Amino acid sequence: MAISLSLVLLLAVSVGFLIRYMGLRVWHALMCAMFGFALASTSIAPQISQVIDGIIRTLSGHG
Repeated sequence: MAISLSLVLLLAVSVGFLIRYMGLRVWHALMCAMFGFALASTSIAPQISQVIDGIIRTLSGHG
């Protein structure tokens, strides 16, 4: 995924915004991050990556 760093930065900014302005607690964000790391080590991770790639291609108009 060529834009993974940009996606990570966008998600980090979004989480920061949610923590600051929407009442998301830091431990909620940490639990979601741990869930993401656990999900990345499962057998469904490649399919999730393909779905995200497809969504990004569709939104950017390159697909």
